[in-house]
Amino acid sequence: MEPTKEDRFSFGLWTVGYNGADPFGGPTRSPLDVVRVVENLADLGAYGLTFHDDDLFAFGSTDLERRRQIDRLTGALADTGMVVPMVTTNLFSAPVFKDGGFTSNDRRVRRFALRKVLRNLDLAAELGATTFVMWGGREGAEYDSAKDIRLALERYREAVNLLVAYVTDRGYDIRFAIEPKPNEPRGDILLPTLGHALAFIDSLERPDLVGLNPEVGHEQMAGLNFAAGIAQALYHGKLFHIDLNGQRGIKYDQDLVFGHGDLHNAFALVDLLEHGGPGGGPAYDGPRHFDYKPSRTEDEQGVWESAAANMRMYLLLKERAASFRADPEVQEALTAARVPELALPTLGAGESYDELLADRTAYEDFDAGSYLDAEGFGFVRLQQLATEHLLGARR
Repeated sequence: MEPTKEDRFSFGLWTVGYNGADPFGGPTRSPLDVVRVVENLADLGAYGLTFHDDDLFAFGSTDLERRRQIDRLTGALADTGMVVPMVTTNLFSAPVFKDGGFTSNDRRVRRFALRKVLRNLDLAAELGATTFVMWGGREGAEYDSAKDIRLALERYREAVNLLVAYVTDRGYDIRFAIEPKPNEPRGDILLPTLGHALAFIDSLERPDLVGLNPEVGHEQMAGLNFAAGIAQALYHGKLFHIDLNGQRGIKYDQDLVFGHGDLHNAFALVDLLEHGGPGGGPAYDGPRHFDYKPSRTEDEQGVWESAAANMRMYLLLKERAASFRADPEVQEALTAARVPELALPTLGAGESYDELLADRTAYEDFDAGSYLDAEGFGFVRLQQLATEHLLGARR
C-alpha cells in the first residue's frame, strides 16, 4: 500500500496549500512554499504537481517575480524527479473576474482573460504539461436576466477555439480538459455537468483536442453518479484528466479526502479506472489527480497525513477491486445478472427492422408475463458481494 511514482498520483498546489480560509473564517494555517510542497509530496510517493498560475506566483506579479518562482519550481522538480502533468489558469479569484473570464459581459475582461491564459499555455509547454484544465468557476450568473446564455456559450466557444488554434500553431503537445460544476461560487455555472460539456465540445472547431476533467464532488453535488459519468466519458474517448476527492451528498463542494464520502461509488470508480468495467473496455491511463482540501481543523502535519490518505485510499480500493474481479462467485453472479449479455448487439448480424418485424419470438411468441414473480436479475446479490469485498470480508 505504499505509493510509488508508477501509480501516477498527483496533487494540485492549491490542495495541500489550502490555508483553511472559508466564507465564515480566515486562515488556520500559514502558506506553504512551493519547494516544500514538491519535496514533501515526493517523499510521500506522489509523482506530479499541478497548479494555477496564481498558485505559483501572485496575481499581478512582475516578470522578475514570476520567473523567480518558476525557476524555484523547476529546480525542485529536477531534485525530486517530480513532473507537472497538468496546468490550469485562475480566472475566478481576482475582482476583475467577478462576472467570469471567457463569458464576462465586459469585452475588455474577456480579452484580458484570453491573454492571461495564452501566457500560461506558454508556461505549461515550458514545463512539459500535456493537459490544460479549464474550470469556469465564474462563467455563469445568479439572475436569469443578467446573462444571455446563448451568447455566453458562443463567447466560450470563441475562446476555446482560439486557445486550441494557439497550441496547434505553436506545436505544443497540449490537450484541453473542461471541468464541469453546477454551482458555487456562481449561482449557476455554464457547462454544469459532464453531459453539458460533452455537447459543448461537439460544437468546437477541433473537438479532438478538447475533453473532460470531471471531479467527484462536482458531479455528486448535482446528485449524479460519478462512476457512471466517467464510464460515459470513457465511452466518448473524452476522459483527458480526472479530479478525485470525497463528497457526502448534495450540498456545497466539500473536497474531502478521496473515499471519505460515497465509498461504494469510489469503489466502483476505481474498478472502472483500473479495469474498464465488468466486461472490460477502455480503462484510464492518465494521472490519478487529487483535488481535495485538508480540513481547516488540521495543522501542517495533518495536511501531509491527509495527502497520504488520498493515495492510500486509492490503493486500498484498487486492491479490493482486484479481489472482487478474481472471485469466481462474483463472475457467476455477473453471468446470472446477465451483465455480459449487454455486450451482444440487440439486432443480429445483417438484421434490419424487416427481419425484426418478421421474428415472432421477439414479440408475438415472447412471454412478457413470465417476468412477474420470475426472471429476477440478482442485482442485490451482486451489490452485496461488492460490499463484502469492499469491507475485506471476502478474499
